[in-house]
Amino acid sequence: MAERKPIESWLTDMDGVLIHEGVPIPGADAFIKRLQESGKPFLVLTNNSIYTARDLHARLKRMGLEVPVENIWTSALATAKFLDDQRPGGTAYVIGEAGLTTALHDIGYVLTDHAPDYVVLGETRTYSFEAMTKAVRLINNGARFICTNPDETGPSLEGPLPATGAVAALITKATGKDPYFAGKPNPLMMRTGLNAIGAHSETSAMIGDRMDTDVLAGLEAGMETFLVLTGLTKESEVDRYPFRPSKIVNSIADLVERV
Repeated sequence: MAERKPIESWLTDMDGVLIHEGVPIPGADAFIKRLQESGKPFLVLTNNSIYTARDLHARLKRMGLEVPVENIWTSALATAKFLDDQRPGGTAYVIGEAGLTTALHDIGYVLTDHAPDYVVLGETRTYSFEAMTKAVRLINNGARFICTNPDETGPSLEGPLPATGAVAALITKATGKDPYFAGKPNPLMMRTGLNAIGAHSETSAMIGDRMDTDVLAGLEAGMETFLVLTGLTKESEVDRYPFRPSKIVNSIADLVERV
């Protein structure tokens, strides 16, 4: 196997890698600081489409992690970039929060429930049966079905919550139409993110806590991959998958010296 080129840019997941339930993971601040001192391009990624990059910047700052807005890449931004490339100036019926609606407004999309080009589904704190019914009818009438990410559950202090992928499955069952998922593990999210910071996959690394999204997305985008054991996937579960990360480390603290 050909030896990989040195890592010149870094992409890292947020939840389970840098923070856990609103608390920074030890070593996250040192890792972000080392990245900024190095001058290497980097992105913090999240499949969560609820928040804007500005919102996430403020939330991370309150936790002591200084991540510039331009270094945050969400599934909402990846979805907006995809739609802007596919159908510039289009229309969409959106189920989601400010992170998604703002991203679509910023590319010039009109949000409407009147014969939209797309139905776009993202996370929201309150999935409305009325909104899901509207989405089903619009898709049946010809709107294309787009989903920010396939995550079936999301974390909360009380336990797992149904997330975008679970609601997408309901709409698919009612329409017979599968959505196009823009977020991880779709390598599209990684490639558009790399393009945003002028980086190349052969000299980039992806850090994540999930084999089925973070590691898979990095692998399919041609990047070196690091699995940290501070989130969802446990080391004992890695062999269940038909692919492996480039390296498994205990936490983000073990990668500070690699930057």
